[in-house]
Amino acid sequence: MEQIEESEELSEGEEKNHHVQTGEKSFTRAKYSCPQTGKTLPNKKSLKLHMRVHGGEKMHTCDQCGKSFTWKEHLKDHIKIHTGEKPHTCDKCGKSFTLKENLNRHKKMHTGEKPHTCDQCGKSFAYNQNLKIHMRIHTGEKPHTCDHCGKSFTRKYSLNEHTKIHTGEKPHTCDQCGKSFVCNGKLKIHMRIHTGEKPHTCDQCGKSFSLKDNLNRHIKIHTGEKPHTCDQCGNSFTCNRSLKIHMRIHSGEKPHTCDQCGKSFTRKDRLNEHTKIHSGEKPHTCDQCGKSFTRKEHLNEHTKIHTGEKPHTCDQCGKSFTRKDHLNEHITIHLGEKPHTCDQCGKSFTRKENLKIHMKTHTGEKLYS
Repeated sequence: MEQIEESEELSEGEEKNHHVQTGEKSFTRAKYSCPQTGKTLPNKKSLKLHMRVHGGEKMHTCDQCGKSFTWKEHLKDHIKIHTGEKPHTCDKCGKSFTLKENLNRHKKMHTGEKPHTCDQCGKSFAYNQNLKIHMRIHTGEKPHTCDHCGKSFTRKYSLNEHTKIHTGEKPHTCDQCGKSFVCNGKLKIHMRIHTGEKPHTCDQCGKSFSLKDNLNRHIKIHTGEKPHTCDQCGNSFTCNRSLKIHMRIHSGEKPHTCDQCGKSFTRKDRLNEHTKIHSGEKPHTCDQCGKSFTRKEHLNEHTKIHTGEKPHTCDQCGKSFTRKDHLNEHITIHLGEKPHTCDQCGKSFTRKENLKIHMKTHTGEKLYS
């Protein structure tokens, strides 16, 4: 630091002349050292500019948005955001950027270069900044915290997208159906519904999915992996979401209610199928006889009539059935079980259809019309 004070007695020009006249070798680079970091600067002006980094001094302010910068060059680059200027263009794909360094980073996409490698798991990245963010997975660091709910994130971008949940902001709108989304990534995924794009393909069976998560869940069908187990009955599931839906059987929770008749369901897809009863919609048609059904599984069961397929066999007597529920009803014959009881006379039946026929004896309705 004493060297810095001593050199201030001469201007840069005077100092240069001094060395020429005396024949002394210039040690300017060594003289102008940052007392904070030890970094050496070529002259006094460069040192003063450098010290702004430590002092937090930001003298250059954008008159468009008020954001301030330490360096004038950074302000100039920032202004391009407002003007829309993108002077740096990729010669491979034509994409343009406001900053030269952004273009340089982008070019690594084309070369496939990923020089920054994680020493924990071996994953490589094109940019050092991405590696730093990735390392938070291993350290558990989540420096960006939501001041609304306290939830933390590894990336600032993820926090910004999350805060839109609290504000209700959905700036990304589908131009096909008008549905809006919190972030652009979700809009892109949604667009696959309209385009039919399914980029994630199972290498076991070739089935494709629009979402990577759906593919990951599907793969467990092939591996037989069912890591999510119900602590009530021991039934296991490939994904946690299926377990949560299953738990409603035990809790009795039916959150999806029909606004036509008030009937409730554990699953949204069951409600959607049910509403077709009210609308009269039967979108699933048999190509053999033309009969239509509200649900796809009902059509699948029906087609077995035409094929003669009876996959459900009674292990007591060997009789086979097209439908599992018909087999279940049949089994009650062997068990002697008669779960369907007449509330008029107390007579019981193995099948609900038989109870319905019996009820006509009490109502006076003709049994066969």
